[in-house]
Amino acid sequence: ELKGIVFVIQSQSNSFHSKRAEDLKRDILKQAVDLGKELPTVLLIHQINRHEGAWTILPLMRDFSVTYGRNSSWIFFCEEDTRIQVVKLLETLRRFDKSKEWFLGKALYDEESTIIHHYAFAENPTVFKFPDFAAGWALSIPLVNKLAKKLKSEPLKSDFTIDLKHEIALYIWQKGEGPHLTPVPEFCTDDVDSYKVDHCATTFSNFLPLCGEPVNKEDVFVAVKTCRKFHGDRIPVVKQTWEREAALIEYYSDYADISIPTIDLGIPNTDRGHCGKTFAILERFLNHTSPRTPWLVVVDDDTLISIFRLRKLLSCYDPNEPVFLGERYGYGLGTGGYSYITGGGGMVFSRTAVQKLLASKCRCYSMDAPDDMVLGMCFSGLGIPITHSPLFHQARPMDYPKDYLSHQIPVSFHKHWNIDPVKVYFTWLAPNTEESHNGKKVGYNREDL
Repeated sequence: ELKGIVFVIQSQSNSFHSKRAEDLKRDILKQAVDLGKELPTVLLIHQINRHEGAWTILPLMRDFSVTYGRNSSWIFFCEEDTRIQVVKLLETLRRFDKSKEWFLGKALYDEESTIIHHYAFAENPTVFKFPDFAAGWALSIPLVNKLAKKLKSEPLKSDFTIDLKHEIALYIWQKGEGPHLTPVPEFCTDDVDSYKVDHCATTFSNFLPLCGEPVNKEDVFVAVKTCRKFHGDRIPVVKQTWEREAALIEYYSDYADISIPTIDLGIPNTDRGHCGKTFAILERFLNHTSPRTPWLVVVDDDTLISIFRLRKLLSCYDPNEPVFLGERYGYGLGTGGYSYITGGGGMVFSRTAVQKLLASKCRCYSMDAPDDMVLGMCFSGLGIPITHSPLFHQARPMDYPKDYLSHQIPVSFHKHWNIDPVKVYFTWLAPNTEESHNGKKVGYNREDL
């Protein structure tokens, strides 16, 4: 029965995201009313705020087990942009015996072993399947109860949360002793208007959000972190690709090179970390740019980014809120750690967020501390949640399953390792591959890169 399903929306507290999650919750409850069914429970992750790491889901299993372990059948997880046909979802779940341990979803797999999964299953990465969260995924209550028990006696081992969908599947799999993901063809990521979706219980709104006109070019200040040893090979790539999209851009280095030009911030280059350099960039943004410039983007010199798409995306955010946006990772979240935006995919700050950060006393504990992690720690201490977007990527296109990228209009990728970065930019990110004017994605000419 519908009342036996607990819907969990992977929501965020930023006003744009929380509204979308509330809209989805209302839609699920309206469908239940229209069916004359008893209302299901619908939870929003960002409101379960006892846990800094609620978004990583596994820390919630014990609460789910205690609260829903007796009277529910399934916990169904979805993203704020997942669209659910409640009748078809009920039909789909009825095919599975709810008294058994089930892990259901749309299956993704790695075509080659990848750094973001710590090169797991290196001999044949295609054997391990993990769920595409965009399509929704489900755990039967017996499996939730088992996971809750396991987590009580055996806490999560890894300090880092990098790719949650893969890490959850690994934890459930338990080195082969737990259930594998069961692929469910009714869990789909096709667009709701696609001719393919007749059989789908879920669909996915796969377009770049646009909440009005894109923000002006002059509203986005871009800071590129570089150093002398990369001036010759990485900066020319930026200039051949996305630099022309940025109205306001500065290159920050350990050496002033007028041909680029770079600005020497007086911070020596470090082999790792770069916290000192990043905080110097934040200070400079606040003190040396127009107070009317609401957005700062900090990227590495080997980040490939679409400023064109970013301006569309930023139309959805209120720069008067402290916004810290990008691809979210977690550190030590099982033991009171913090979330952070991983730097390589690009870190986006509202001026308000930079003001609040620099007004606090939170600073680098060493010049070569990891800047992205220190920023995460600082914002966590200030009670400012970070905002995740899956459109920013810390790695290269081939480091992600093709099926996962197929329902994305990406904003960034990172690293030049073993690829032609100019080709990657023009295939995946350049404005000439832009989606059609109604906001829906059209087919890209994406070669296998």
